[in-house]
Amino acid sequence: MSEHAHQVSERIGPGSVSVTRTGSRSYEGLNERGATVRIGGSELEGEHFTPGELLKIALIGCAGLSTDRVAARRLGDEYAITIWAHGVSDPDENRYTRIEEELLVDLGGLDPSDRTKLIDIMERAIERGCTVARSIEDSIDLVTTIDGTPV
Repeated sequence: MSEHAHQVSERIGPGSVSVTRTGSRSYEGLNERGATVRIGGSELEGEHFTPGELLKIALIGCAGLSTDRVAARRLGDEYAITIWAHGVSDPDENRYTRIEEELLVDLGGLDPSDRTKLIDIMERAIERGCTVARSIEDSIDLVTTIDGTPV
């Protein structure tokens, strides 16, 4: 199939993104800054994300950005964190009913009181600042753990 440029919409504004078909069940996503992502069905081979994987990446990316400043303030600018989202869609309902969000950050160097405080602060930062989590909260059961602690 020949390569297609993203058609321009008259409605493009802040927050607009596009996908354009690149082949059978294969798309390219584009944002206004020029970043691209390959999107396709789970049956396709090669490097791409499924729409469900992108939903989960949006969710955990949002959690990371929401907690970044509060964690860096207490752990230092070079702190390490990896965030996972676990879960598959329910085949009977054809939707995600539960996603488990796991923030892997080592808080073992903090005294127990400071560790508990930081976990609470990070949880509140996600609750207040994560637009994606707030958008799905009424339709998907979201379970979060921070450094092994359920929140």
